[in-house]
Amino acid sequence: MAILDDEFMRRQPRPLRRSIVLCCVSVFSIALAAGCTNEPGGPTGPSASESSPGQQGADPSEASARAEKKLGKQVEEVLDTAEVSDGDPTFVEAGLERVSDGFHTEPELIRGRSYKLAVACAGKGKISLSVVLNDRVRQTVQCDGVPLRLRITASAAKARIVTEGIPGVTGMVAWRLDKADR
Repeated sequence: MAILDDEFMRRQPRPLRRSIVLCCVSVFSIALAAGCTNEPGGPTGPSASESSPGQQGADPSEASARAEKKLGKQVEEVLDTAEVSDGDPTFVEAGLERVSDGFHTEPELIRGRSYKLAVACAGKGKISLSVVLNDRVRQTVQCDGVPLRLRITASAAKARIVTEGIPGVTGMVAWRLDKADR
């Protein structure tokens, strides 16, 4: 009896079955990729009319981000921190945070030197501001966009400046620390 080799003994997939399987896999892959998009007007994304600002059905996180950006610009303008330069000899530091996150900074100060601290909060509610040198000074700041200005004299090389949101607060908080004129 003769042994037939390779070609005749191996089971060969049917060309039609292979084509159908490849076609189904391709169609499924395309459908899956199209279904996972968040493009406006896509299967899971909002239509252009739903995603426009102020429209009903707009994404709450997008509206929140726009509001935070607007409030952030407001407090930066009040404190003139948007274009602050490290070349300014009186500038020490500045920053911007969500009130819910608060800010925590420990600037290195020159003992005996006076500094001007300005803190502005914009949004709704109040925050608590703590300035710790040797003693702790605690103040409540209304989130109305009006800056609180304090003059502090460094009695230690490091200061700790912290804000915490009082429950229910929303918005942005900015601060700026400058060396005071002698």
